[in-house]
Amino acid sequence: MKKEQHCETENHPHNCGCHCCCHGEHETVSTHEDDSGSENTDDPDGPRRGGSSAEEDTALHDHSHDPDLKEYRTDVRDVMKMDDEIDADERRALGHYHEDAQPHHVPGHPADCRCPGCEEDLCDYCGKELSDCSCEQPRKGYRRKIYRMTRLDCPVCAAKMEKKIRELPSVTFASVSFLSKQLRVVSSSDPDFLVPDLLRICRAIDSAVGIEPWKASDSGYYRTEMYLIPTLDCAACAAKLEQRINRVPGVVSATLSYATKQLRLTAETPDALIPAVTAACNETEAGTVIEKKAAAPLREEPAPPIYKTLFSRSALVLAAGAVLFAAGIVMTYLPGRIVPADSTAADILLLASYALLGGRVIITALRNLFKGEVFDENFLMTLATAGAVAIHEIPEAAGVMLFYRIGEYLEDRASDRSRKQIMDAVDMRPETVTRTRGGETEVIPAGEAQIGDILMIRAGERIPLDGIVTEGASQLDTSPITGEPVPRRIQPGDSISSGCINQGGLIRMRVEKVLAESMVTRILDSVENAVANKPKMDRFITRFSRIYTPAVVFLAVFIALVPSFITGNWNYWIYTALTFLVISCPCALVLSVPLSFFSGIGAGSRLGILFKGGTSMEAVSRTDAVAMDKTGTLTKGHFAVQEVRPFQNLTSGAILALAAGAEQLSTHPIAASIVTAAKEKNLPFSLCTELEETAGEGLTCITEGQKAAVGNRRLMNRLGISLQSLPDASSGGTEVLVALNGVLTGQILISDTVKPDAAAAVGQLTRMGLSAVMLTGDTPQGAEAVARETGISDVRAGLLPQDKLKEMNRIRSNYGSVMFVGDGINDAPVLAGADAGAAMGSGADAAIEAADIVFLNSEVRSIPQSITLAKAVMHTAWQNVLLALIVKISVMALGLFGYASMWMAVFADTGVTILCIMNSVRLLYKKFD
Repeated sequence: MKKEQHCETENHPHNCGCHCCCHGEHETVSTHEDDSGSENTDDPDGPRRGGSSAEEDTALHDHSHDPDLKEYRTDVRDVMKMDDEIDADERRALGHYHEDAQPHHVPGHPADCRCPGCEEDLCDYCGKELSDCSCEQPRKGYRRKIYRMTRLDCPVCAAKMEKKIRELPSVTFASVSFLSKQLRVVSSSDPDFLVPDLLRICRAIDSAVGIEPWKASDSGYYRTEMYLIPTLDCAACAAKLEQRINRVPGVVSATLSYATKQLRLTAETPDALIPAVTAACNETEAGTVIEKKAAAPLREEPAPPIYKTLFSRSALVLAAGAVLFAAGIVMTYLPGRIVPADSTAADILLLASYALLGGRVIITALRNLFKGEVFDENFLMTLATAGAVAIHEIPEAAGVMLFYRIGEYLEDRASDRSRKQIMDAVDMRPETVTRTRGGETEVIPAGEAQIGDILMIRAGERIPLDGIVTEGASQLDTSPITGEPVPRRIQPGDSISSGCINQGGLIRMRVEKVLAESMVTRILDSVENAVANKPKMDRFITRFSRIYTPAVVFLAVFIALVPSFITGNWNYWIYTALTFLVISCPCALVLSVPLSFFSGIGAGSRLGILFKGGTSMEAVSRTDAVAMDKTGTLTKGHFAVQEVRPFQNLTSGAILALAAGAEQLSTHPIAASIVTAAKEKNLPFSLCTELEETAGEGLTCITEGQKAAVGNRRLMNRLGISLQSLPDASSGGTEVLVALNGVLTGQILISDTVKPDAAAAVGQLTRMGLSAVMLTGDTPQGAEAVARETGISDVRAGLLPQDKLKEMNRIRSNYGSVMFVGDGINDAPVLAGADAGAAMGSGADAAIEAADIVFLNSEVRSIPQSITLAKAVMHTAWQNVLLALIVKISVMALGLFGYASMWMAVFADTGVTILCIMNSVRLLYKKFD
C-alpha cells in the first residue's frame, strides 16, 4: 500500500526514507507489501529471528505504561528488516532508489519506442544500467558506519532507539536491525564522533545496551580490547561489575564473562580507562585486579605443588577455624563425657571459630554496606549468622560460616577446574616450533615464526601453524580440528592446518600464517569470545536474580516479624527468616546458565563445530527446518566435465575451448572444471574481452570479434537465444550452455559428487522431527538428482542469491525457525538473514564471516550434531536453573515447617552451585553422534 510522504523531521532530507518521514501512520495499514509484491498479513512485527515473536522478545521489558507504546509496537517491523530492505531505505533517504527508476528514453527516438535502449532502466546517479550499477553508498560527502548493539533484546526498545537517533541533527540516516543487532549510521561527519550521543539515547531507553564497532577492522575511532580479571570468583559479582563498568564515563560497551574471567571493553582508548574501571570495580568488589590479555599468551602455568595448596593462608585459616568449631561442638553437645562441661568455654571456642572463618566476610559486608550493597552475598551471610548469634544459636552461626567457607572453597576449585578443562580441550597452540635454516635446526617460540619459515614436524608431533607441505608424505590426524577420525593423506603442495597430528614420517612445511592468525588461535579466540555474546536466557536469569534476591530478603523480614507478633515465638521465626537470608544468595542461579553454554561451546569445538556465541547456540536449539545449499554443502563441490555436445557443425573441442576462454577468470567451481578439462586436453583458448558476469546466470564476452555467451538457460532466455532444439541435461548433471553471436552452439554437462555422509545426516534430521529443504541456483534436474540421493523432498532450484532469501522467508512462514547452511559468497545474505546461519569451513570467507556457526570439517553430519549439542546445552542450562530453584524453594518450605536448619540453607546455596558446575562440565564428555 503506497503512502504519501510526510516529513516529520526538519533536519532530515526532503527525500528522506526513514519511517518517521515516509512510512505514514502504521496503525491505519492492515497489510504491507514485501519485496515480491505479495501482501503480507502475518504478524506486524515482520520476520522473526530465532523463532520467537516480538511479544516473547519483549517479555523482559515492561512497556505497559509507555505512552508511545502503540506507535512503537507498529514500528517494530522496521527494526526487524533484512539487510536488503535497510539498503533500500538508505537509498531512499539519499535519493538513490532504484526501485523508483523510470525507463530511459533515448533522445531522437519516437515517443512510443520500445527498443532495448529506451526500455532499459538507468541509475539516476551514475547513468549505468541498474544491473551494472556499482555506486558507492552513501554518496560523496557522507560517511556510513555499522556498529554492533550488545544486549539488545527488545524490538520495541530498538524501534524507540532508531527513531530518537534519526532525530539527531547530524544524522542523515540511521537504522537499527533487531535481527542482526546492527546500528547503521550515515552522517556528513565521522559517525564515530556521534557515539556518545548514540549511547546516551540508547541507554536512556535500555541502560544495558552497548555499542561497539561491528568488526575489528572497522574500529577507527573506537577499539575493542580484551582484559583478564583473575580475582573474579563470584558469578553474581560478575553481573554487578559488568553493570558498574558500563557506567564508567568513556566506556562504550563492556561485557564481563565469569566463565572465562574476561572483560571485553570498547572505548576510544580502552587501556587509558583501565585505572578508572579498576577503581569503579573496587567500589563494588574490593581487591579487583584487571590485566591486559596478551595477544598470544603462553599456556597456563602448571598447578602449584600440593603442599603449597595445603599450607596456603586460606587453607590454614579454614583448618584452624574447623578445629575450633569441632572443639566447641564437642563441649556443647557432649558435656561431661569427653571434656568437662563448660558452656562458657564452648561459646568462646565457637565464637573464635566464627570470627576466624567469617572475619573477611564480615569486613567485606560492612564495607559494601556503606556503598549501598544491601543485597550483597557477604552482607546476607553476615546478617544471617549475626542473627543466629543474637538468638544464642552460636553453634549454628559458626557452623554456617564454616560450611559456607568450605563450599566457597570447593566452588572456586570446581569452577577453576571446569574452566581449565574446557580451555585445555580447545587450546592447541604450540609453545615452540622447530625451524630449519641452511641445513641447521633451531627451536624457537611459536610466536616468533614468520610467514615463509620452514618448520620440521616429526612423527607424533602436532602441526604447529597453518602452512603447506614442502617435503615428505604422511598421514594426518585431523580429529582435533574437524572431529573426523579417518586420517588424511598429505604430500608436498597440500595445505595443512595447525592442531592436526602428524601420524607418519618426518615432514617439512612452509608457514603461511603466523600464530595469531592460525587455526588453533582462531578456535581458542572463538571459544573465549563466544561467551561474551550472552544468550537471551543468560540475560533473563541475570535480571531474574536481581528480583529474586530482594524478594526472598523481604520475605525473610516478613517471616521474622508478622508470625512472631502473632505467635510470640520470636526465636523460631527469626531463625527461619535467617535461613531464608542464606538461601537468597543468587550465585547458583547466575552461574548455572553461562557455564552450561561455555561447556557446550568447548564441546562443539572438539567436534569441529564453532559456535560464535550463546545466542547462536540458542537459535540453533530452536531450529524447526534446515535449508541447505547444494554445491559445496551437500556435494563436494568438485565438478568435472562429463560430456560436451556441440551444435552448428562445431567440434566438442571448439566448444570446450570457447567456454574455457570465457570462464578462465571466474572463481566459480563450475568455471574451474571447464578450464581444467580444456587444459587436460591441451586445447588452446584465448582470453576474452569486455567480459560481463551476471550472478546466478553466467557471462558474456567478446572473443575473436564475436560475442559469446556462457551460462544457464536463464541467461540464454534473457539474451533472446532460442533453445527449442536443446536436449535435456542428463539426470544429475549441471548444464552450461554456449552461444556465439546469438546462436546456441553447444551444451556442456558437468556433475558433482554427493558427500558420503549427506544421506545419513538428512535421515537423522528427519528422525529429529526437522524439515530438510534444498535451496540451490542449479537446474531443477541436477537439484532433483541430489535430492533423491540424499532423501530431501522439498527442493527449490534455479534460485538467484536474492531469491534464496525470499525462499528462506517462505520456509520460515511454513515451518518455523530456519537454520541455513551454505558455503559460497552468494550465500552470505541468506546466512545473515536466517534464524541461525551455518557455514562450511571450506567455504568463502564472506560466508564464514556472516555465519553464526562454522563447521570446520565441512561435513553434513555436523548439522544434526550441532542441533543435538545446542539442545543438550539448553536442557542442561534449564536443569541447572530448575535444580537451584527447586532446592532453594524446598529448603524454604521445610524451614517454614521447622524441618530445615541453616546448615541445609548453606547446601541450598554453595552445594547446589557445585552440582550445577559438575552438571555443566558433563557436556564435555558427552557424545553427540
